[in-house]
Amino acid sequence: MTAIDNPRAPGFSRGDHRTLGLAALGGALEIYDFIIFVFFALTLSQLFFPPEMPEWLRLLQSFGIFVTGYLARPLGGILMAHFADHLGRKRVFSLSILMMALPCLLIGVMPTYADIGYAAPLILLALRILQGAAVGGEVPSAWTFVAEHAPAGRRGYALGFLQAGLTFGYLLGALTATLLAQLYTPQEILDYAWRYPFLLGGVFGVIGVWLRRWLSETPVFLALREQREQPVAFPLRSVLGEHRRALIPAALLTCVLTSAVVVLVVITPTVMQQRFGMTAGHTFALSSVGIVFLNIGCVLAGLLVDRIGAWRALMIYSLALPLGIGALYASLVGQWGMTWLAYALAGLSCGVVGVVPSVMVGLFPAQIRVSGISFTYNIAYALWASTTPLALIALMPWSPWVCVGFCLIMGTVGVLTSLYFGRREPLAFGAEPMPIMCGDK
Repeated sequence: MTAIDNPRAPGFSRGDHRTLGLAALGGALEIYDFIIFVFFALTLSQLFFPPEMPEWLRLLQSFGIFVTGYLARPLGGILMAHFADHLGRKRVFSLSILMMALPCLLIGVMPTYADIGYAAPLILLALRILQGAAVGGEVPSAWTFVAEHAPAGRRGYALGFLQAGLTFGYLLGALTATLLAQLYTPQEILDYAWRYPFLLGGVFGVIGVWLRRWLSETPVFLALREQREQPVAFPLRSVLGEHRRALIPAALLTCVLTSAVVVLVVITPTVMQQRFGMTAGHTFALSSVGIVFLNIGCVLAGLLVDRIGAWRALMIYSLALPLGIGALYASLVGQWGMTWLAYALAGLSCGVVGVVPSVMVGLFPAQIRVSGISFTYNIAYALWASTTPLALIALMPWSPWVCVGFCLIMGTVGVLTSLYFGRREPLAFGAEPMPIMCGDK
């Protein structure tokens, strides 16, 4: 395994805080641009497909276009990671937010099916593919950028804070959709107001690009350029040929991270309405509490990483995941009241989302770090995020405890991965700087 190799003294400088804040804010704005589509899937299905088409088929095709964004992540992520390892983290880090914002802006101004017929859904599909490619490059580049900028001994906190920023993008999208529903009638949203969130996303993107121009290249990448005349010609080939052992834990932990987000943010709000009869407004308020405490949980998890090491923190939060989700569903099934408190506890228990990046960035050496993370993360995320929600929803009529059992399985995966792959970790993550060329031997 490798550690991040920034030989600076521990402690955040003012510049470090600015870099971390800009990275997290830019990530939140980019995730907003990607996720806002799903909040208006029903509206878009009515605008971009023939009116004579059955409603269920229109909605299915609209969600199909949304899922295409996930399926486009691996290709875009791999290509952008190649250039990140060749040209620098900052360039790709800035490019990804531009690639996300421009399609979002174009969706806000593009004609609908009533104007140009079947060309409308085809253009919409093309724009979603671009967005999927962008988000595929954003997350691995962001993890690497922040980790390589952070001082030794504080990388866990930096990555946890970054993850809190990324998950805040989900909350920002939900708040925007809720505010729009309060300000406009359903017909007004269908007529013109649906464009506003996408136009806002374009504005967010411009702000994000402007913010990231103040970022500097990572010290680790600059050190690599000083030590080596040429970068690795094909980083992905090196990943697949020389670092295959790192692919397994990276893929498994991506599934654990994805599962925590899917259960807390995607599935549970739907279950609360369908199975437990809660109103949409009440559900949104509760899920917002969960997301806020997920943000807090990511930061706390990062602090724990800095104290005891990434693998040990992974084991603790893998055990906490089913406990927190179990408490939430026990509150729902038992109708104990104080569901908001159970949701807050569940959010904190999903702090594994803030731990996994610290493990992932330590699995690959600096020369191929972005490519290694991008390849495993995006492929595993695309497959897991596109199938898990459907499977959980399909099984939910069988038992309300399905999500708890699923989190128990994924928590076990996290524990076993930590025990098997992390047993050779001699020190807490980042406790001691290691050479740039350190790898699996």
